Amino acid sequence: MFDIEKLKFDEKGLIPAIVVDDETNQVLTLAYMNKESLGISLEKKKTCFWSRSRQELWLKGETSGNYQHIVSITADCDMDALTVRVKKDGPACHTGEESCFFNTVFENEDIAPSFTVDGLVKTIEGRKLDPKEGSYTTYLFEKGIDKILKKVGEECTEVIIAGKANDKAEAIYEISDLMYHVLVLMIEMGISVGDIMKELSSRHVIDKKVKQEKMV
Repeated sequence: MFDIEKLKFDEKGLIPAIVVDDETNQVLTLAYMNKESLGISLEKKKTCFWSRSRQELWLKGETSGNYQHIVSITADCDMDALTVRVKKDGPACHTGEESCFFNTVFENEDIAPSFTVDGLVKTIEGRKLDPKEGSYTTYLFEKGIDKILKKVGEECTEVIIAGKANDKAEAIYEISDLMYHVLVLMIEMGISVGDIMKELSSRHVIDKKVKQEKMV
């Protein structure tokens, strides 16, 4: 058991806590803990902070319902800062944004941003919320669920064909197409990547069949 007395709290009795989404690795917020709020966090396994503005303890989600369930807490090499990995029930920011860090200060256009599933989801969502002329994604949303399902079915078939042929390059290409169209379907239906990960994690293991095949 880690001895929290090893942690170095500042002159106000606080230590910064960087909260990170365990599923997406997105930085959610920077908050502060004192010994009492850290103790509550460890006991409840939910993030509890010290509000510097209100000068009181703050259990994240107590009023909004957007609790942050703690996966792990790690101290840095100097023992004066924490990283808290969480699974969240809702947006981390009081503005409704998923993360408190959404104001772009600078982007280096000479370096391509990392391509992530989360980034792809946001791009697809953008095409639905803010239709763009000439966009294939916008076209799919405009055509509706039947068109999207037709494309998912077609891409499934292409993946099967590539897999049967044991063609790795073609399989990568077709699986990428399938993944994209499945994400479009998910967004059309209001399903998040988090919903899928939650369902998978609830099964605990991946080596057992979830649904038994029926013999006719």
